[in-house]
Amino acid sequence: MNGDDDLYGIGELARLTGLSVRTIRFYSDSGLLPPTERTHAGYRMYDIQALTRLRFVRTLRELGVDLPTVHRVLSLEVGIPELAAEHAAALDVQIRTLRLRRSVLRAVAKRGSSPKELEMVHELARMTEEERQAILDDFWAEVDAGLPESDTAAWMRKVRADLPDDPTPEQVEAWIEFVELVRDPGFRAKTRAMAVENFRMTEQGDDSNVVSQAWQTAYEQALTKVTEAMAAGETPDSATGRRIVADMRAALATAIGRDDDAEFAAWLGRLYEIFADDRAERYWTLLGIINSWPEYPNPKPARDWLTAATRAGD
Repeated sequence: MNGDDDLYGIGELARLTGLSVRTIRFYSDSGLLPPTERTHAGYRMYDIQALTRLRFVRTLRELGVDLPTVHRVLSLEVGIPELAAEHAAALDVQIRTLRLRRSVLRAVAKRGSSPKELEMVHELARMTEEERQAILDDFWAEVDAGLPESDTAAWMRKVRADLPDDPTPEQVEAWIEFVELVRDPGFRAKTRAMAVENFRMTEQGDDSNVVSQAWQTAYEQALTKVTEAMAAGETPDSATGRRIVADMRAALATAIGRDDDAEFAAWLGRLYEIFADDRAERYWTLLGIINSWPEYPNPKPARDWLTAATRAGD
């Protein structure tokens, strides 16, 4: 075993550290590992402190520290704790980038994307939080253009698409579909029609919040009954379907102080036409996936059943 006063040649350092002779010679030539002394023949020799220094350099390099920073550490220009903190932060960024790339590739593989769509998916996934919010802001600006801001619209504008730093392939796919949805002219026009109808009711003196809440309550009560009817094997055009629709209409008419007559039926039919759109439900479903909200039962089968029952009674 070598003692503290023994000297090592480059070959011996290579054996003790697992580094190549060429690498050690490069470190020595660059000033990272100055020789302790030289033999009469000019061969470089290193003491135990040099061996310790070389092992430290090897550790830093294995951690991904670049050579200029290694020089700074060895010259005491930067401390180990400071270096560790900086390097850990840099690795965090690299890890997030790699995970995002992995999620994008998995989403693309699932979608069977073309080269052009691959580029689009990658760009969408790399967006900053501000860029993602700008897409939503643009959507709502078109939907609400020229309309007074309601409480509902203000709340909807506050709901952000917070794609995490380490999204799952499902979240990346949901974000892509979400962007496609809010950029779809047809969906924008339909959402605009909903906003205009809310404003129209207010302009005519109706309390849109009261109407909205009454509609929501009556609708949810009807969906609960529909779920039970579906479990019992009832069809939308059955007597049960007609009764559920009649109860819903009566409850809504009473809540907003209107008669359940032909005029009310026409008004309700128009609201169905305006507000009944699966894409609106999909908007919130996609946001739920992106934002990791808790899952909730899919209301679409019961909603479709209720819609069919309503039309069957027309």
